[in-house]
Amino acid sequence: MAKGEGAESGSAAGLLPTGILQASERPAQVKKEPKKKQQLSICNKLCYAVGGAPYQLTGCALGFFLQIYLLDVAKVHPFSASIILFVGRAWDAFTDPLVGFCISKSSWTRLGRLMPWIIFSTPLAIIAYFLIWFVPDFPQGRESSHRFLWYLFFYCLFESLVTCFHVPYSALTMFISTEQSERDSATAYRMTVEVLGTVIGTAIQGQIVGQANAPCLQDQNDSAVASESGNRTHSTTSLKETQNAYLLAAGVIASIYVVCAVILTLGVREQREPYEAQQAESMSFFRGLRLVMSHGPYVKLIAGFLFTSLAFMLVEGNFALFCTYTLGFRNEFQNLLLAIMLSATFTIPIWQWFLTRFGKKTAVYVGISSAVPFLILVAIMKSNLIITYVVAIAAGISVAAAFLLPWSMLPDVIDDFHLKQPHTPGTEPIFFSFYVFFTKFASGVSLGISTLSLHFAGYQTQGCSQPAQVKFTLKMLVTMAPIVLILLGLLLFKLYPINEEKRRQNKKALQALRDEASSSGCSDTDSTELASIL
Repeated sequence: MAKGEGAESGSAAGLLPTGILQASERPAQVKKEPKKKQQLSICNKLCYAVGGAPYQLTGCALGFFLQIYLLDVAKVHPFSASIILFVGRAWDAFTDPLVGFCISKSSWTRLGRLMPWIIFSTPLAIIAYFLIWFVPDFPQGRESSHRFLWYLFFYCLFESLVTCFHVPYSALTMFISTEQSERDSATAYRMTVEVLGTVIGTAIQGQIVGQANAPCLQDQNDSAVASESGNRTHSTTSLKETQNAYLLAAGVIASIYVVCAVILTLGVREQREPYEAQQAESMSFFRGLRLVMSHGPYVKLIAGFLFTSLAFMLVEGNFALFCTYTLGFRNEFQNLLLAIMLSATFTIPIWQWFLTRFGKKTAVYVGISSAVPFLILVAIMKSNLIITYVVAIAAGISVAAAFLLPWSMLPDVIDDFHLKQPHTPGTEPIFFSFYVFFTKFASGVSLGISTLSLHFAGYQTQGCSQPAQVKFTLKMLVTMAPIVLILLGLLLFKLYPINEEKRRQNKKALQALRDEASSSGCSDTDSTELASIL
């Protein structure tokens, strides 16, 4: 939206003494039209929502499959794999506030302040993503160290580039509309598409890779048997087919990434707040960071969702191994993932209705806690495929709430901050980047620890089965640890102060602030026009 668009126009006559005007020119005849609500079309919401798919497509593929890919396909040592996963996630977390800082210092262009980041990061990100799933041939003897460096470098590079896409895209929520209801509606569209993106990512990665399973060793002595020429040839051929399947899946996902970025760029325009446009210059990043991190509702929101996000990320990171080795469903885990994500996709609109009807805090308690009974059932039940599918579908309902609610509540915190700090433009990327920073850093720690736990439990690379200690460790990582984290998160969330009544008060106060800024802007314009006339 152009600067000043949507503002009420004043009459030049209103600035002159009434005595010098004719009766027909008296300002009594000038009436201000009521300010129209800014409404987004369904097309705008869909174009905005599509932009969330690339992050989920790639994140889902990496989250569910990277660990098992490094261990069983790239044949990286478990300890080295844990380092790659931890450092990659930690670096990803570190780049979020760094990118947020750079965005906050960026100036507005014809495309906006956020869109250039999205446009220029996309082609580099898809190249780095493709190379993560490529198994290079290195000289014998130093192959292990070279592969470790290869995957560490391209994993960190991709996470940096996708951060340059996702942080500005997340902050774009505050610039597509000034109406809370429109932002909430657009967020619901976005979450639906993002969950659908995880479905597509799971389907593409799981179904393509599932058609070419990596060869496994029946016992520890099979490596000696496999040294025979016939077995070695068969194993090498099977492993090469699996590697090619991962490359094919990466190519398909990278293509979808580009299409979604193009739709977002062409279908969405950034809008500036009237009171922000009047600011001469933005504040320093560190002053903005100090103000953001001292805002109570933001800290409490982060604390609550930090633990619940960790719970679901633990399940995501270990689910493929859990299904393969603990439950014994080597050829079914991709279908179970698909069941979870399809269930989540269909229940996003239900949660959007629920939070509109009963409030967002109530939706948090009901939605997040609903996962606990099903995780307990998984922990105590024996391997049963039908029951596992039922649990997967039910768990998808809670996953939908975990997707929708954090991003739906963060704009409310930013609105509350702007009321307390009305002259702080450019802080939106700080809010979004540090929210992602804390969740990513903690998830990197948890994923690294979980891979190390498997290493110390005796995980066997390319094994058709695993020792009892590994199976027990996987069960704890997928069930009991997430349950504890969810309960801690819900206890902390009780401190979050923004309820529905507070949201309504903030909405009225912000609208008054916008009207005042718009009226001030229009008065300046009318004064300039009047001076030229006189």
